Amino acid sequence: MVRMIVLVMGFFALAATADAALQSKTVKYKHGDVECIGYLAWDDAIQGPRPGVLVVHEFWGLDAYAKRRANQLAELGYIAFAADMYGEGKLVDHPKDASALAGTVRMNVEDWRKRGTEALDVLKSQPECDKTKLAAIGYCFGGSTVQQLAFAGTDLKAIASFHGALVVPTAEQVKAVKAKMLICNGADDSFISAKVIQDFKGALDQNGGKYEFINYPNTVHSFTVPEADEVGKKFGIPLKYNKESDEKSWASMKALFKETLGK
Repeated sequence: MVRMIVLVMGFFALAATADAALQSKTVKYKHGDVECIGYLAWDDAIQGPRPGVLVVHEFWGLDAYAKRRANQLAELGYIAFAADMYGEGKLVDHPKDASALAGTVRMNVEDWRKRGTEALDVLKSQPECDKTKLAAIGYCFGGSTVQQLAFAGTDLKAIASFHGALVVPTAEQVKAVKAKMLICNGADDSFISAKVIQDFKGALDQNGGKYEFINYPNTVHSFTVPEADEVGKKFGIPLKYNKESDEKSWASMKALFKETLGK
């Protein structure tokens, strides 16, 4: 009986430890006069600083999906900060509203990049973060954002863009890049034209860019998002989750981070 009690107590202690390992909290920071509300995730079972990864949301705003990705990164041993690129925690569920918010940010490229670097500064300020080992990932609008950070010469070891609109860089911008770039694209994504892909790859190839561009077959926009099918049907837009492409792109990201961040 005593042995059974000890075993039961041990089980609950282990369960409590597992639950306590993944930590998260909201972090408020400023973009000018606008208060931004980001999301930080880390594993407190890990001692000392570890590589940091910035997560940038789709054009809907900082939603549960971006936070789940931050949690997944924390489970892998990183500290992850999901940025609030619109400020005030703005979150919308209609494509027209999302396009308006993303479009407003994109209109001013310098300010767009500043929003990203301010969020990166929040990540760097965390005591659990190794400031010498930083990366960024983004989805859709967020994919474009992390490309912008790379082309601005931001001190990142790697970036991964998932179904992000492509930013065609100038020669000077390519030469400024410090990060290794992973671009994960759906081969059948109607939002990304063959011409843009050609221009993007051409600019990098002609100027010594270090990147990997992966076109996943039979794959359309938002292929990493399990809720994409429902949203696509609701609004009549070509969005669809692809489990195989999702898993393969995540595996490619992990390999890149192992190479560049040492994890």
